[in-house]
Amino acid sequence: MDFSTLCVHGGYRPDCTGSVSAPIYTTTAYAHPGVQQSTGYDYIRTQNPTRQSVEKCLATLEGGTDAFAFASGMAALACLMELFQPGDHLIVTGDLYGGSIRLFNTVSRKNGITYTEVDTGDLDAVKKAYQANTKAVYIETPSNPTMQITDIREISAWAHEKQLKVIVDNTFLTPYFQKPLQLGADIVLHSGTKYLGGHNDLLAGILVTKQEEDTTRIKFFQNTIGAVLSPFDSWLLLRGLKTLPLRMERHASSALAIAKWLQKQPKIKKVFYPGLEDSFRYAVNAKQVSGFGGMISFEVDSEETARSVLSRLKLVLFAESLGGTESLLTYPLLQTHSDVPREECLAKGINERLLRLSVGLEAPADIIADLEQAFAAVPENR
Repeated sequence: MDFSTLCVHGGYRPDCTGSVSAPIYTTTAYAHPGVQQSTGYDYIRTQNPTRQSVEKCLATLEGGTDAFAFASGMAALACLMELFQPGDHLIVTGDLYGGSIRLFNTVSRKNGITYTEVDTGDLDAVKKAYQANTKAVYIETPSNPTMQITDIREISAWAHEKQLKVIVDNTFLTPYFQKPLQLGADIVLHSGTKYLGGHNDLLAGILVTKQEEDTTRIKFFQNTIGAVLSPFDSWLLLRGLKTLPLRMERHASSALAIAKWLQKQPKIKKVFYPGLEDSFRYAVNAKQVSGFGGMISFEVDSEETARSVLSRLKLVLFAESLGGTESLLTYPLLQTHSDVPREECLAKGINERLLRLSVGLEAPADIIADLEQAFAAVPENR
């Protein structure tokens, strides 16, 4: 079936009641037909029919065998890291979401797991980072917030020669635009809070697997740790997925138009959007995606300009998340990456002049008009 059809029907078919919408099962416990007999559901932490529906849908959309829904993206990442042991080493994309860096720097290091940050789009750099105790390569592509690109096929081919797992955070593009498992990755992670839910009204995390060993272990850890997605949030996520293709097409088309407009503005020095043909590794990216998403980062001429624009927005909201119906402008240095040491941020290009725009579903002309008036109001003599 077509991807859009799977978004609507991939996780649920009407049950005995005929309900078109998946029921929200808030049940915590399930009655057993007899001793050592089960309906397939025993306890809400282990499995829940509503959560199972959204997990089935996401496994289908990503081309995986199983999916696991968590209470947040960070809960999903924390569970994922339980696959590794003290003494293990990971190679990770140098430009990562600040929350992921925070978890690696604190929780993972405390647990004896180390990692090396590199440009994972540079295979030679990845090879140099390899150690005898390396167990996985963890990738964001495009990365957050500077939109760095990694060739998933190339990294996966090399990593599997070394018996390494390849994990891809697919939050920015979703399976509508990019399918890492089909490109060779072993596990996909999502912050379902973002584009999958799509309405800035739920918190969720997703892991999708394709190998039985990973599936079995993650299922065990999910049940043991217990940070599972609630029935109501599972229903919200399932509802959001129904419109994913329509939303992603609008996000991407609007983002391209806005990125081209941003390139022409005198107070903007750099625009980071993978859909621009002059963007770094455009050709590599174009081979592995069917669209470029709705995320743009741009660097303005000064810190004063950045702060002034943020304070003068009227339609676009100055807020930290992304992927919803509303356009959001974020200040990564002070928001998403506030817990990352300042010198590390600056080395990654996350400076006081960098802003990140999540393009929403408003008319692109209205988004541009709001940005235009915000830039026009920036004082000239600072």
